[in-house]
Amino acid sequence: MPPKSSGVDEDGCKADVIVGIQWGDEGKGRIVDLYASEYDVVARFGGGDNAGHSIVVGETELALRAVPSGVLNPKTELFIGGGTVVNPQGTWAEIERLAALGIDVRRIKISDRAHVVLDYHVRADRSQEEARGAAALGTTGRGIGPAYVDKVSRAGITMAAVRSPSQLERTLESRLQPEAVEATLTALRRLTPHVVDGVSYIHERLASGKRVLIEGAQGSLLDVGYGTYPFVTSSHTIAGGACTGLGIGPTAIGRVIGVVKAYCTRVGAGPFPSELLDERGERLRVAGGEFGTVTGRPRRCGWFDAVAGRYAVMLNGLTEAAITKLDVLTGMERIGIVTEYRREGRTVGFGDAGLDGLELRIDEMPGWERPIGDCRRPSDLPAEARAYVERLAALLEVPVTHVSVGRERSQLVRWIKDRRTASDIQE
Repeated sequence: MPPKSSGVDEDGCKADVIVGIQWGDEGKGRIVDLYASEYDVVARFGGGDNAGHSIVVGETELALRAVPSGVLNPKTELFIGGGTVVNPQGTWAEIERLAALGIDVRRIKISDRAHVVLDYHVRADRSQEEARGAAALGTTGRGIGPAYVDKVSRAGITMAAVRSPSQLERTLESRLQPEAVEATLTALRRLTPHVVDGVSYIHERLASGKRVLIEGAQGSLLDVGYGTYPFVTSSHTIAGGACTGLGIGPTAIGRVIGVVKAYCTRVGAGPFPSELLDERGERLRVAGGEFGTVTGRPRRCGWFDAVAGRYAVMLNGLTEAAITKLDVLTGMERIGIVTEYRREGRTVGFGDAGLDGLELRIDEMPGWERPIGDCRRPSDLPAEARAYVERLAALLEVPVTHVSVGRERSQLVRWIKDRRTASDIQE
């Protein structure tokens, strides 16, 4: 179970943040699902339905695109914040699927400040990618980028528009084809009971002592300002984005938990220094099921990149980390870790990741053969697996709280007794 000391301290209620610190697909959904049982609200602060979070409980696998990952905890409120962009048809379809599973969807709330993704955003996204040709960014083609463009150019439509149906209809008629108008209006009408004053909603819960867990989308290295630009998403994915995405101040933030895969993956184009273009990369892809939740695209795979990891730790101000998919490395004779970038004879930082002439220092560690899916304590793991986790914690310079050893909800190793030091291993 997650530590019960989070969320409230002598200064009042704090909201804790969970973000991915690689290029997305780190397994944030299952970590949010783990922690959500200790919180009253799970709030998402950015992105759209281009983000896919998967949760596996027993024989049930739930793929979420817009709704926060705390959905399987029946007492948790679920909030889609103002920094997100919402596809009305897609979000309503997701809510219907959840309702069909017996989930109380009345818990789902959408900020009135969230912007609406319309069908012409989707068309523009796909046509722009096609026009880029070999220089395509690798977007999901779901209209997220063009919706954010409309937002910053002050041409967007917010979810607040549902409060004035006649005005909304006139606006949509001026922008959409007739068939798209009716479909969009129908979906927005259905979502109307879920729309709330987002700023008041989140502040009322914090003020009343509710425990809030904030969920990030995509990964830190895809942040529009600090990722591998221009091969990034269209929103801020780092922990600081939680403040602007929900309308809260930095003093409201408590812990910042980073989710990191035991190796690295990336979907789409862009710099990926540790990528393996041989049978080892293919082995990671197959063993890890590395195919996009939303698109089904195969992910590029590579060794753990500690240079990128330390950069993300700084960006987010991490207080701790959770490592996922350690089990995928089982059976590899040697496991590499990128520990240094060099260029023109000197050590460089992550900012040089996409530049020509980059050289990598790769340290190798021995692998392990014994399956680890049944391990629940650090002492259950092979010595080589424990050493690997300890090495990652030392390189990131933050304590590791949990390590996942399988896809199912229960396949987690609680790693530390407290958060004082990364070497404080629980036996």
